[in-house]
Amino acid sequence: MTAVLSTLTLEVPGACLAYDVHGPLPPADGQPPLLMVGQPMDASGFGTLASLFPDRTVVTYDPRGLGRSVRTDGRTDHDPEQQADDVHRLVEALGAGPVDLFASSGGAVTALALVAAHPGDVRTLVAHEPPLLGILPDAEQAFAAERAFLTAYQESGFGAGMAGFIALTSWQGEFPDSFEVPDPGRFGLPTEDDGSRDDPLLSGASAPVTAYRPDLEALTAASTRVVIAAGTESRGTVTWRTAEALAGGLDQPLTVFPSHHGGFLGGEHGYAGQPEAFAARLREVLGGA
Repeated sequence: MTAVLSTLTLEVPGACLAYDVHGPLPPADGQPPLLMVGQPMDASGFGTLASLFPDRTVVTYDPRGLGRSVRTDGRTDHDPEQQADDVHRLVEALGAGPVDLFASSGGAVTALALVAAHPGDVRTLVAHEPPLLGILPDAEQAFAAERAFLTAYQESGFGAGMAGFIALTSWQGEFPDSFEVPDPGRFGLPTEDDGSRDDPLLSGASAPVTAYRPDLEALTAASTRVVIAAGTESRGTVTWRTAEALAGGLDQPLTVFPSHHGGFLGGEHGYAGQPEAFAARLREVLGGA
């Protein structure tokens, strides 16, 4: 794995952000830093991908309230515009911008908000499978399906909520008017309720992420090269469809990557993809900057 040169913290309004710098700052090769952003995944999910860019200075961070980044603002929601301001401050602190930015899932939503507000921060953005439910033609049904798994979590705990989340994220095509949350036992999930209700994925804290509406005009006008991407194994699922809809809204083809929603993962989180092939594709896409 690429050596971590330093683990640092950055005080921002309402939080203290932890971030890791893999390699020298400023970068020794004249290339901009490669920043990797996820949500609700923290920096730990990018370990394998970062290691596959030994020639680049890679920066990873934990969004506020996740991993090592502590919130002091009294909030629990993950607001893309607030997180975009955090990333803007991080880019300023690096002092080596504009950066190249690979952003995954909710992190891709944050990145879209960042580019809309601060296009000078980013040279190339690769936004991989942003879960923007509001831009789907069946947005009403998609939000109803989301509410179904959020309700299942509040009523019955982690197993029920996660079963609903898995059913939503694996659903092929448009959502039906009535979305049923399956039995958690079907996925080998716990049926007992442990009483916790603070999961960042299931508690509703990430609802502002899926509800975010990207500023297509600002993204089109930005100096940033914006690339919208999705994994080939995600074809037909909700995050493929949201990525495809966004690419269409920006009048560009969808850029296809190997593997699935977490295709860059190695052994992290038990959801391995094809990280070597994914990194090669990312390198190819970034090379077009």
